[in-house]
Amino acid sequence: MQRAAVLGSTGSIGTSALDVISRLMGRFSVTALSTHSNIKLLSEQVKLFRPGAVSIIDKKKAAEFRRYPASRKIRVYEGEEGQCLMLESAGIDIIVVGIVGSAALRPVLTGLNHAKRLALANKESLVMAGGIVMEQAKRRKVKIIPVDSEHSAVFQCVDAGSGRKSQIKNIYLTGSGGPLLKTPVKRLKDITPAEAVNHPKWKMGKKISVDSATMMNKGLEIIEAHHLFGVPIDCIKVLIHPEAIVHSMVEFRDGAMLAQLGNCDMRAPIQYALTYPLRLSSPVKRLDFSRVRTLNFQAPDYKRFPCLEIAYEAARKGETYPCVLNAANEEAVSVFLKGGIKFTDISRIIGKILSSHKGIKQPCLGEILDADMWARVKTKEMLGAVNN
Repeated sequence: MQRAAVLGSTGSIGTSALDVISRLMGRFSVTALSTHSNIKLLSEQVKLFRPGAVSIIDKKKAAEFRRYPASRKIRVYEGEEGQCLMLESAGIDIIVVGIVGSAALRPVLTGLNHAKRLALANKESLVMAGGIVMEQAKRRKVKIIPVDSEHSAVFQCVDAGSGRKSQIKNIYLTGSGGPLLKTPVKRLKDITPAEAVNHPKWKMGKKISVDSATMMNKGLEIIEAHHLFGVPIDCIKVLIHPEAIVHSMVEFRDGAMLAQLGNCDMRAPIQYALTYPLRLSSPVKRLDFSRVRTLNFQAPDYKRFPCLEIAYEAARKGETYPCVLNAANEEAVSVFLKGGIKFTDISRIIGKILSSHKGIKQPCLGEILDADMWARVKTKEMLGAVNN
């Protein structure tokens, strides 16, 4: 019986992970759950899975949750510090990291000291501090298995191929192109938040849906793949694949290529991360090849998706540039979702913040966090100027 913690349990990844675990209860027990503020759903999850502890980031919501019947006989932690303390105290074998954004970095680093496996669905922690995260995982002998559909696909292809990262020549990360793939470029400046989050294939949170619309998600995934698989940035390619059937591909040094295919259902990579190396039965709908008429691939257009080109540039520079890229993107997307800036302002603002940054070589965690804060302050200043 593996003791599991699900961080971000009320989000799309967290609810999918709990759905998977509910079907594998003979193999997993839920020890800990965390949410930012959705205490209503958390209460339902507590009743069903009976964890020993929960963590609620919003301290007012944590105080409110303590009045719920579901809070009886369990330990309730609050705030970001409480979430890390929960990981230190709960007794955990495997952690599903479904937290969105940079907020996952500290829990990831804490979790690496207390778990045997991380099922990682958060790309920002590796974008910000991939070198530190991977080195700590190696030192602590913790297996990091990616949950993002693209990186799970690469992981499976490498495992099914040589099993050695040194044999990889190129990685091809696929993306559907999001909701704006066929929108005239001239109209992009007028795209509303509702249009940007209307993803044609995946049901995701608002922030990651906007990242899909700008293709910044692919830019972040390039950096994530670089750290997970040790492949140079220029050997990680992006292909637009509107059908979203091929989740990614790996080209090996002998010219062979392996691809992982399947229907769009996050429960598949989540289950594989939990049960690896076993492949167990699941309710995921099977791909019917008799109904697959075409598989299309195309190179991305940087005029339509300038965020992708900006991300490549930051990835090649390395140092603290990826951290700044992520922070500026988070702040810009947040204001866009509130209607404060235009869709096309997102890439413009990120580019300006990166051009004013002076990178730090081999940064320590403190320097990474300082760069993150610097980027957020500068971005907010620029966003304020745009709004005024």
